[in-house]
Formats: sequence, C-alpha cells, structure tokens
Amino acid sequence: MKVRGRVGSISDDGLGILEKEGKKLYVPFVYPGDVVEIRRTKRRFGRRIAVDFDLFEESPLRASPRCPHFGTCGGCLWQGLRYREQLRSKAEIFERITGINAEIKGSPKIWGFRNVSNFIVTTTGIGLKEYGNSLGVVNLKECPVFSRKTPEYLSALKGFLRETCLKPWDLRKKTGEVHYLQVKEGKFTGEVMVNLIAHVKPSKEALEMFKDYFSFADSLYWSIKTDKRDDPRGEAELVSGEAYIRERIADVIYLIHPNSFFQTNSYALPLLLKAVEGFTEGERVLDLYSGVGTFGVWLARRGFKVYGVELNPFAVEMARKNAELNGVDAKFEVGNAEETAIGNYDTVIVDPPRKGMKEAAELLAKSDVESIVYVSCNPKAFKLDYENHLSKAYRVEDAVLVDMFPHTPHVEAVIKLVMKG
Repeated sequence: MKVRGRVGSISDDGLGILEKEGKKLYVPFVYPGDVVEIRRTKRRFGRRIAVDFDLFEESPLRASPRCPHFGTCGGCLWQGLRYREQLRSKAEIFERITGINAEIKGSPKIWGFRNVSNFIVTTTGIGLKEYGNSLGVVNLKECPVFSRKTPEYLSALKGFLRETCLKPWDLRKKTGEVHYLQVKEGKFTGEVMVNLIAHVKPSKEALEMFKDYFSFADSLYWSIKTDKRDDPRGEAELVSGEAYIRERIADVIYLIHPNSFFQTNSYALPLLLKAVEGFTEGERVLDLYSGVGTFGVWLARRGFKVYGVELNPFAVEMARKNAELNGVDAKFEVGNAEETAIGNYDTVIVDPPRKGMKEAAELLAKSDVESIVYVSCNPKAFKLDYENHLSKAYRVEDAVLVDMFPHTPHVEAVIKLVMKG
C-alpha cells in the first residue's frame, strides 16, 4: 500500500494523524503540516500505525533535532517539533482529555535536563529501545536530553565489558549477564551515581575493574537481577563511594538511591513544587502517595505541618532521611492510601501511580477535607478518578501544567479541587 497526504493533527499519545478516505493512519515523528507517504502499517491497539514512510514536505512547525538518533529512538517523539509548539500541543491534548483549560509552564532547560537514564545492554547494542520495537535497541553515541557526559558513561561500560568478558543480555533468548546500566546525576550538585544491573554476582576481579572504569562516580552500585523482566530493577549492593547522591532543589536537599524514584527533570521540578505549594491551603497537610517526600519535605520547609503516607517501606525510609537532612518536622508512615483515615487536614496532596487513585478517590470524596491537590502525569487516569469519584464532592478550581518531559507528549498536571458549596 502507498498513501500520501498531509498530517492534520496529533493524537493524545503524540503521533501525527493522516486521514484518508475516512480512515485514520497514525505516524510517529511527524507533525501537523508534514506531507508523508506511507508504505506499510501495522495494527496495534486497534489503530493503524505507520512503520515504513517517507517525509516529502516539512511542516513550518518543525525544528532541527539535536540528537542523531531521532526518528528511531523511542525516547523523544517530539524532538523535531518547535518547543513553543510542543507546549501548545500538550495544553491542547490535556484540555481535550480532561476538559480543563490550564496554563502551561515550560522547562527552564530542554537539553541535558534528565537526571536519570537507563541504558539497556544487549547483544545488538547498548542504549535505548527503538520506537515501536520491543526487540530493537538504538546503539547510542550520545543523548542530548540526558547528559553531555553520556559518551563517557557508555565508553566506560564498553571498556569494562570487553575486559571482563561479561555477556550482554539477549532480548530474544532472555539470557545473559549484564542487562542495564543506570546513571543518575545531581544536576545542581554535580554528583553521579552509577548502578550496573546484572544477573550474576561479580567476582573480586570484576569489582576492581568496575571501580577502575567508573572511578568518576561518587556512588557505585552493582544490582543483582533475579528475574527476566525487561526493566532496570535489582537488589542494589553498594560497591564503593556514598550510599546516596544528593540533589539540591532551591533550599531543599534530596537524597537519591538506585531504588528510589525522583522526578526526572531537576530544572523544572521547582516549578512543580511551587505549583503544589501555591494550591495548598491552611496548615495541616496529608501527603498521600508521599514517595521519598518530594512534596512533603518541600512544604514542611515552608512551615506546613505534613503527614505522609506511602505503601513502599523503602520510600518511607528515604522520606524520613530527607526530612531529617533538611531539619523539618514532617512525619512519614507506611500505609495504603485506600486504608488511610482522612482526618482533620486542610489540604490533601495526591500524586498517585499512572493508573490513578481508584478506591482511594472514593475515600476522599467522602471526607471533609476542603482542598485536594492532585498531581498527575496521566490525564486519562485523573479524568476517571474525577468523574467516577471526586466530582461527587469536589469541583476543579484551578490547574497548571509543568513540562517535566520536553520532546515527549507527556506533561505533569497540578489540579486544585475544592469542596462544593
């Protein structure tokens, strides 16, 4: 098949949409105004997605991508789109899904902003996954959205693998010894954490070589992965250096560990924290899904009385360390959001997983809390939580979007809900 036409719009997940004879074809890495010729598609989740196409005429919305891997790497669908247009499109998609018109704040930096990268180590290459191909890997030379030091990190890894003869992971056979290299950077502290995720324990010789090749790291970990799932998770064991690296966001310091989640854009994080702070009413704050205390510690630093609840015990331990490090009075406990007693709080902050709150949203709808601040990177999950549960007792008063993820269709939303009168 050959279909040629002009892309008219962008889908909710950031693909260009070409309409021909009443049918929609979805095309990655293209934008409204582009003229493309599609030669082959595949059906995925009920849609026809182009897998072989040419760009014949460029849209005026296009920008020159900085990365040589753009167009194959799955990390940056929108790197070829002007940044101002990225922001406009994100706000438009958010409103299309939720019905909420919200101001959007751009990231202060759109290059070198990511503070973590997980490089997959495979028999076919070392880098990031190809777009739309679970078995394809882009053999990276650089990653301008992560760090200018990416070539140094990858060179160290390749030298280490050559000298130790450790086997990369085979994606088809699901066999091998080294699966991922995770690198985390404190953008404002300059500290670096390197974590090798492997299916074998290291020999003494391998450990010494590991230390030599990654001598620039402030914190060096070897994580043992006991399953064959394709994710960068394992039981982390400190090899050398500090147990944590630090990141400084304004006047707050956060500790970072291989197994702890931290917002990936250090430069835009102050905008997100200030948006949450601006929507927080009263003095007493319940921080549900509190994680490592990213919001709770920030608010406690500003005089709010914070009580955080988080299901992951390790995250709670990290939150307590962050509170102690910053000298703030915030309490964090292990607990399930769905079973938390919503007591006498002025504001509840929720930052649920991508699937949303579900039952916990119903619990909040039955509470007497005046104000809820809902933080989400998944507008569809928020919409379900709001329409099915929260709208029974609350209305949307305000919202702000923060672009934590330049060059992708994703955006972080902070939505203020207040009790209906």
